[in-house]
Amino acid sequence: MAAKTISLTDVGALRNELAKYKKGKKLDIRQFNQAARLAWLGRIVLSPLDPEDPDNRAWLLHLERPEGIAGELLIVDEDLYQRIHVLDAEQGEHLAAVLRQGVQERASALDALNRRDFYFEKYFEPGKE
Repeated sequence: MAAKTISLTDVGALRNELAKYKKGKKLDIRQFNQAARLAWLGRIVLSPLDPEDPDNRAWLLHLERPEGIAGELLIVDEDLYQRIHVLDAEQGEHLAAVLRQGVQERASALDALNRRDFYFEKYFEPGKE
């Protein structure tokens, strides 16, 4: 892939490129679903593009490879892993919500697992003496 160059003497073109960059881009449906699956697993890093600019609502997204069984079963395009993506506000906010949901659901499942008593479930069935 050839690098894009902008002449520094063309200030208008530079401003236009910065404006496009600040808006971010959308992932296509397939890639968004793949990123959302990784977000649910907590395998993404997501941060505002420019936290000091309240008008800039774009997000930076980096995807981390899943480990273990998730790494074996989930299908993710290789090109999603190879760079940092600049997402538009809408998709960034949706991925943040999926990330939050995944953390909450996994924490609830682990809490329930921690409180579960496998021994009594197996050896003390209700109604048997």
